[in-house]
Amino acid sequence: MARVTLERVTKTYRTSRGEVHAVCELNLDVADQELVVLAGPSGCGKTTTLRLIAGLEPPTTGTIQIGDRVVNQVAPKDRDVAMVFQNYALYPHMSVFDNMAFGLRMRRVLRSEIKRNVHETASLLGIGHLLERKPGALSGGERQRVSLGRAIVRRPQVFLFDEPLASLDARLRLQMRTEIKTLHRNLQATILHVTHDQEEAMILGDRLVILNNGVVQQSGTPMEVYNRPANRFVAGFVGTPSMNFLDGRLQGDGGELLFRGSGVSLKIPPEIAGNLRSHAGEPVVLGLRPEHLVPADLNRGLPPGGVLDRRDAMAEVCTLAVHVVEPLGDRTNVHFLAPTGAIIVARTTPTSGVSPGQHVALFADLSYAHFFAPGENGRRLGS
Repeated sequence: MARVTLERVTKTYRTSRGEVHAVCELNLDVADQELVVLAGPSGCGKTTTLRLIAGLEPPTTGTIQIGDRVVNQVAPKDRDVAMVFQNYALYPHMSVFDNMAFGLRMRRVLRSEIKRNVHETASLLGIGHLLERKPGALSGGERQRVSLGRAIVRRPQVFLFDEPLASLDARLRLQMRTEIKTLHRNLQATILHVTHDQEEAMILGDRLVILNNGVVQQSGTPMEVYNRPANRFVAGFVGTPSMNFLDGRLQGDGGELLFRGSGVSLKIPPEIAGNLRSHAGEPVVLGLRPEHLVPADLNRGLPPGGVLDRRDAMAEVCTLAVHVVEPLGDRTNVHFLAPTGAIIVARTTPTSGVSPGQHVALFADLSYAHFFAPGENGRRLGS
C-alpha cells in the first residue's frame, strides 16, 4: 500500500459563466493503510478529488503523489489505484468471475494466478457461490461486493471509493459499512472513501476531511470533528439531527458572561466562559446539539432522567410549541417551532409524553454549548 499526498491542488473548469473552482488549494495527506473519508454536500469537490488522484482529471495546479512518485503526468492505468463506483460499473455480459478477472487479464497476469486471486477475493467477500452468474441475476448488495472484488483482486496501492453504498437500501448500507471496515482491517489498505452521508463518514473513517465549495473545512478523527467543529458549516453538517443554532450576543454582567438572544438569556458556565470573554459585546451564534437540548418532563417540569440528567448544568432556554414528534424506539426527536419560523430539534426519552401543539420548556446542558462567529462558515470561538 502507499501514502497519498496532495499539495495545493486546484481544479478549475471553464464555463460560459466563467471559471468554476471544483477544488481549491487542496492539501491532503493520507497515511499508508489509513481509511480517510471525504465528506460534504453534493458539489463540494469530493468526487473530483478522487478523479484527480485516479488520473481521470488533470489538476489545474498542484502536485499529486502516490507512494514516492509524483503522478501528475502518469496515465491512470499506471497509477496502481482501483476505483469503486456508486453505479457498480460491471460488464453485464460477463460472469462475476470474468468481471473480477478483467483487470488482471488486461495486465497479462498468468491464468493460474488470476484464478487463485479471484477465488481468494470472492471467498473474502462471501461471493464464491456467485462466480458463474451474470450481474443481472444479482441483488444490489451482491453487485456492490463484485464491484469491490474487482478492485481488491488487483491488490492496488490505493483504493478510491466513490459513494459505493449510495444505491443500496438502508439495511444493506449498514451491512456494507461493517464489511468495508472489516476489509480495511484485513487488507491493511490505503482507502479514500467519498460520501455525502455524514453518519456513514463517522462510522467508517479513521479520519474525516470535510469539504465545502472545494475547500477543506476541517480534518480530524470523527469524534474530534463532532465534538469540536472548526466552524458553523462543519457543526451543521456533522450530526443527525443537525446542530441547532441561535443568534445572539455575548455580554459581560459583573463577573458573569451571558448569552442573550431573542427571548433568551443564558449564563455561560465558568468552565467555558473564560475562553469567550474576549468576545463580550460581539454578535455570536450559539450551537446546541439535539442530545444536549431536551424538553421538560411534563409530569415534573424538569429535564428527563437518564444519561442527560445533569440538572446542575441544565439551564432553561425558552418555551416553544411542539411542531413534530419523531418516535425512534430508543429515543424521540421533538421538533419545535421558534417565533422566527426556525425549527429547533431536541431529543428526549420515548416516554416523555410530548405531542404536537403543546408548549414545552426546553432545557440545555450549556457545558456542551458551542459558539461561532456569525455567518455560514463562522469560525469556532473559544477553545
